[in-house]
Amino acid sequence: MKFTRENPTALMVRSVTPEGIRIGDKVYTRTIGLTVDTVVEDWRDKPVAELAEDDFATLLALEPEVVVLGTGTTNIFPPRELVFAMARQQTGFEVMDTAAAARTYNVLAGEGRNVVAVLYCPDAA
Repeated sequence: MKFTRENPTALMVRSVTPEGIRIGDKVYTRTIGLTVDTVVEDWRDKPVAELAEDDFATLLALEPEVVVLGTGTTNIFPPRELVFAMARQQTGFEVMDTAAAARTYNVLAGEGRNVVAVLYCPDAA
């Protein structure tokens, strides 16, 4: 039996659907940044292929253990330089589709880990 700390105060993603990302009772239809206590609604929406370290500056200032990047309905790899930048900062960097990223974020936040996420909205149907 595995025991983990749970963080009942952390913001959790309730669902990811073509309509958007639900956190609490609000549905977000644009790319968001997410910490255990804040939703960053004014995240600069740009293609994953154009992401750079500077785009993550606000979140990296929180010194997270892990940054989870959800790239929409499919897994899209970010530029290699971004991956290298995260490694230089000794910050874990996980890239996956947004639904998987939301689940990963929820598990890590629920364990009390210092995790942040950037979640791209799934394509609207």
